[in-house]
Amino acid sequence: MACTSTRPSPELPLPAIASPAIADLQAQIASLQHENRKLRRINDALIERVESGVTRGNDPYAAFQHSVVLAEQVRERTDALNQAMAELKAGNHLLGEARLRAETAHRHLIDAIESISDAFVLFDEQQRIVLFNSRFKAFWAHSRVRIIAGMRISEVKRLMTANGLFSEEPRGQADEHVLYRLQNGRWLQVSERPTQEGGRVILFTDITDVKLSETVRREQAIAQKSHLLQRAVDNLSQGVAMVNAQGVLELWNRRFLELSGLAPVAAHRPFSEVIADSELQLLTPASRDSNGRLIHESEQRLSDGRVLEIRTHPLPTGGYVNTFTDITERYQHAEALSESERWIRLITDHVPALIAYLNADLVYEFTNKVYEQWYCWPRGVMLGQSLREAHSEQHYQRLEAYVARALAGESVTFEFAETNINNQERYMLRSYVPNRLANGEVVGIFVLIRDITERRRTAEALHQAYQNLEQRVQERTAELTTLNDQLLREIDERSRVELRLREAKREAEQANLSKTKFLAAVSHDLLQPLNAARLFTSALLERREPVANAQLVRNVSHSLQDVENLLGTLVDISKLDAGVIKADIAPFALSELLDNLAAEYVQVARSEGLELHFVPCSALVRSDMQLLARILRNLLSNAIRYTPSGRVVLGCRRHRQRLSIQVWDSGIGIAENRLEEIFQEFKRGDVQRPDQDRGLGLGLAIVEKIAGILGHRIQVRSWPGKGSVFSIDVPLSATAPKPLPSLEMSEPMLERLRGARVWVLDNDAAICAGMRTLLEGWGCRVVTALSEQDLARQVDNYHAEADLLIADYHLDNEQNGVDAVARINARRASAIPAMMITANYSNELKQQIRERGHTLMHKPVRPMKLKIAMSHLLSGPKSH
Repeated sequence: MACTSTRPSPELPLPAIASPAIADLQAQIASLQHENRKLRRINDALIERVESGVTRGNDPYAAFQHSVVLAEQVRERTDALNQAMAELKAGNHLLGEARLRAETAHRHLIDAIESISDAFVLFDEQQRIVLFNSRFKAFWAHSRVRIIAGMRISEVKRLMTANGLFSEEPRGQADEHVLYRLQNGRWLQVSERPTQEGGRVILFTDITDVKLSETVRREQAIAQKSHLLQRAVDNLSQGVAMVNAQGVLELWNRRFLELSGLAPVAAHRPFSEVIADSELQLLTPASRDSNGRLIHESEQRLSDGRVLEIRTHPLPTGGYVNTFTDITERYQHAEALSESERWIRLITDHVPALIAYLNADLVYEFTNKVYEQWYCWPRGVMLGQSLREAHSEQHYQRLEAYVARALAGESVTFEFAETNINNQERYMLRSYVPNRLANGEVVGIFVLIRDITERRRTAEALHQAYQNLEQRVQERTAELTTLNDQLLREIDERSRVELRLREAKREAEQANLSKTKFLAAVSHDLLQPLNAARLFTSALLERREPVANAQLVRNVSHSLQDVENLLGTLVDISKLDAGVIKADIAPFALSELLDNLAAEYVQVARSEGLELHFVPCSALVRSDMQLLARILRNLLSNAIRYTPSGRVVLGCRRHRQRLSIQVWDSGIGIAENRLEEIFQEFKRGDVQRPDQDRGLGLGLAIVEKIAGILGHRIQVRSWPGKGSVFSIDVPLSATAPKPLPSLEMSEPMLERLRGARVWVLDNDAAICAGMRTLLEGWGCRVVTALSEQDLARQVDNYHAEADLLIADYHLDNEQNGVDAVARINARRASAIPAMMITANYSNELKQQIRERGHTLMHKPVRPMKLKIAMSHLLSGPKSH
C-alpha cells in the first residue's frame, strides 16, 4: 500500500481485511485444481499408451477393461472437479463481496482518522507505516522529507529529530504520554499504543491551550499565595526579614520597618546594606560572640529606650530568617520585679521579726536580715539550704511536727524557747502559714518568728503583781519605764525606717502581690501586741495616778496610736491589694454617717485653727457605710492637713440617680500635672504645717482602692493657692434601711458597766491582762481565760452568772470564737450576749457574726468604741 495521499492505492492487496473463511475456501480450490491437473495428465498418458501400444494375446481386452476403469475414474474426477469449480465460483462471489465490504470499511477507517483532531499514524507488526492522516503529513510540509508507506518507526523518529521538528526534549512522561515543545512554541502530547497484531498506533495531540491555561492558573495561584503570605507576615507582631542564600533580602513586613526605623526598602537589596542603614545589628546563623561561639539570639537596646530581641533561623535552602521582637515591656516588667523584690527585702530587713520562706522540700528561698543575724549566718548563705542542713538535728526534730502540720495545710502558731550560737536564750512565737495554690496544693511555708521574751517576762511580772499589790505597783512602774524606753527606741527606729521607706517608695511602682498576701495573712499577729498595748495604756489613763505618770502614759498612748495608725494603714493597703476586703453594699441614711463625721472633725479642725462647715443631707444611698466612712475620713483629714488657714466644707450635691459627696478646702491646692499622681502610694504634698506629722502618703491611695471596690467614682479639682475639692459619687437608694440602735454614750449607759460580769476569752495572755485592767477600771467584774477549758474551770462549767462574753475570733488549735460562743451558750439555760473581736475584715465573717446576732469589733480596739458597744449590749436584762 503506497500512502502518498490519504486514499489507499488500488494495487495493494487487502489480506488483512478478508475474512478467515474466504481464505480457507481459496486454499481448498487451489488443492482441487492441482489434483485435477494431475488426473488429466494421467488420463492423457494412458490413452496415448493404449493407442500406440502392441497387444499380445488377451491384451486388447485387458486394455479395454483398464480403459473402462480409467473412464469411470475420469468421470468421477470430472464430477468432483465440476463440483469444486461450482464451489470455487461461489467462493469467488463471496470473495468479491468481502473485498467490497473491506474496501468500504477501509474508506470508513480513512474518513474516521481524517476526522479526528490529532495527527495519526499506524505501524504494522514489522514497525512499518501502514496508514496515516493529513495532520501527520502536515508535520513534514516545510521539510524535504517524503513520508511513504513502509517506512520504519525508527526512521520516522530519526527524521523528526534530524529535521528539528521538536525544539526540546520530552518535558514529562506519564505511562504512554510524552510532552514535546515545538519550534513555534506550541505543545504536543504524543501517545503510543500497541495493536493486537503487534503493530503500534501513535497520536499527536495539540495541548497548547491547555498548557497555557494551566500556566496562567499556576501563576495566579503562586501570586495569590505570595499575596496571602505577605499579608500574614505583615500581620505578625514580630518583625520578620527573610534572606536568601546569596544574602539578598527577599521578604519583610511592616513591623520590621517600624522596629528598625527604616523607610520602605527596595526589593532584592543585600541584607547587610539594609541593616547598615538602621541601629539593628546584623545576626546570621554564622554569627559568633567574642568567645567564638555561635549565637542565634541577642538583645539590643535602641537609642529611644526600646529593647529588641533578635533571633536567626536557618532555612533548608541555605538562607535564613531573622525575627525582631519588641520586649521593652517585658524588660521593664523584669526590672520592676527586681526593684519590687529589693523594696520588699528593704521592708522585711527592717521589720523587728524573723521572716523566712521554705518551699515544699523545706529549702530556704527567702530570709530577712533579722533572721540571718539571729542564727549567725552570713548574708544569703542560708538560701538554697534545707531546714535540716541549716540547723542542728535536735533543733530540727523539735520543729518537725509543726512543719508537717503546716505542709498539710494547717496554720500553726506556737511558742518555742531556743538558744543561738552566741548562747542568747529567747522565747520565740513561731507562726507557720502554708502557701497554697489555687487548687489547694501547699507549695511552701511562710515563717514568722517574733521575740516574745519581754512579753513573757511582763506576763510573769503581772502574775506576781496580782499577789503583792505594793510589789505590783513598783514592778509596774519599772516595767512602764522600761516599756517607755523601749517604745521610744522603737519610735525612733521606726521614724528612721519610715524616712528610708518614703525615699524608697518614691521610686517603687508597686509591691509584689505574693508578698502583699503574706503581709495580709500575718496582719492578725502584727496587730495583737499593739492591741494589748493600747488596752494597757487606756486602762492606765483612766486610773488616778500622779500627774507626771499620767502625762507619760498619755505620751505613750499617743505614740502607740501613731504606730497603730501607721501599721493599720499598711495593713489596709495590703488587704486592698490582696482582695481581702469586700464591699458589703446596703441602703442607709447618709445623715447617720455625715452627722457623726461632722461632729468628730469639727473638733479636729478647731484644734488646727480651722473652721468646718457642714451642710446636712437626709438622702438614702446604697454603699458600704464603713468603707465609705473610711474614704470620707481620709478626705477630711487630707483637707485639714493641707489647709494652713481658712475653712473646710462637707456637703452633698444631687445629680439625677446619684449623690456627689464633696469636701472643699481653702488650702494650698494641687498643681494640674500632679492631680493623678496624688492617688499613687507614698505620694504626699510638698507644703504642710511644720508641726504636723506628714504621714506615709497612703491616704488617697487607700481612697482610690476602696472607691474601686465600691464602684464609686472619685473626682478632684484644684486651684493652686486657693484650694481643692474632692468628690465621690454614690448611687441613691429607693428603699429605706432597717433602723439601727443608737450607740450614743449617756450617763445611764455608763452606769451599766459598773458591776457588769464580763467573761473574756482570748488565746493571748497579754490581751487578757490588758482587757482585765481596762474593764476593771470601768467597774466591771472580769474573768479572763486563754481557752474554753480554762474558762470552764473558772466559771463552774459555764453555769456561773454572766452579763457579757467577749471572745477573740482566732483561738488556738484551729478553733474560732464563733463556735466557742455557740458551745458555751449551749450549756447554759440562757444565752450570754457576745461580742466578737477580730482583725479579719472579710464580708463572709461579717455576715456569719450578723446571722448569729453577735456584735463585731475589729482590732485594734478603741476603748471608747468598746465602752459604747458594751453599754448597748448590757442595756437588756442581766442573765442569772
